[in-house]
Amino acid sequence: MTKKTTYLIGILITILLGTYFYMTCCSSCGTNMEEELIDKPIVETETPPKATSYPFSFNDGDYAYNVNDNFNFNMSSSNILLPLSQNVENGIDGLKSFLLENTGKVFNITGYFTDDEANKSAFPNLGLARANAVKNYLVNKGIPSHSLNIMGELKGDMIRTTDNVFQGPIGYSLSGEKADLQDELKALYDKIKADPLVLYFETGEAEINLSPEQRQKIADISRYLDKVDGATCSAIGHTDSQGSRTTNIKLGQDRADFAKQYLISNGIADVKIKTSSQGPDSPIASNITDEGRSQNRRTVVTLN
Repeated sequence: MTKKTTYLIGILITILLGTYFYMTCCSSCGTNMEEELIDKPIVETETPPKATSYPFSFNDGDYAYNVNDNFNFNMSSSNILLPLSQNVENGIDGLKSFLLENTGKVFNITGYFTDDEANKSAFPNLGLARANAVKNYLVNKGIPSHSLNIMGELKGDMIRTTDNVFQGPIGYSLSGEKADLQDELKALYDKIKADPLVLYFETGEAEINLSPEQRQKIADISRYLDKVDGATCSAIGHTDSQGSRTTNIKLGQDRADFAKQYLISNGIADVKIKTSSQGPDSPIASNITDEGRSQNRRTVVTLN
């Protein structure tokens, strides 16, 4: 047997032995690895739901406007995020012309909100507060407030963006004014005059916490002021009898001014709110008791 033949036989034996030991010792390794890969659960990354977006859209007969942009708001806020898109601004200009030419038409604004938002406004719900903010923006653009109606609507299926912005949580429509509007406004005036908004103040108190009933009164006052040209309301400050009359007159005025600023911050125009003070001169309860004095420390907001 030659040296070359011996060398080739050695290589062949090595290959055969290697194959044998692989099959007997290592073949299960691949199987186990494969089983581990198969058994390991696949973790899927959940895709966040797409944020809802409502258009700036409305129509009446041949007049129509529709763009995907709109007024946007942060979660739990009624402050409009500015600036608006030019498409929305253009639509507002066209709407102004339409309403000035069609005085029997009104623009209905419905603000949407979800049930997990906090209502920090003075209105009964956040949707109404958002609609009021849009209304004020349109009024500042020259659209008469009597041509605008506002409403609020719970819309639980709204989805905010990842940075907590609601895109266009406002709906719109055009319609004719209600036939019984004047009767409604007279009834509203009589109701507010008979049962005005009364805000109570503790000594040194610097904020206003409203009940649902008080929120509705603010909404009613706001509606009347919007619908009746030249209408105004008064905020009248009152105090108990402790201290000098001069001091109490000033304190009553401070409370009236504080209430006015609160109403302004919630969308009622400065020029529509008159303030005055009666100090201790018009008590509604005895100043002898703590309870009576507490009732006398108040600001009354009513229509003029």
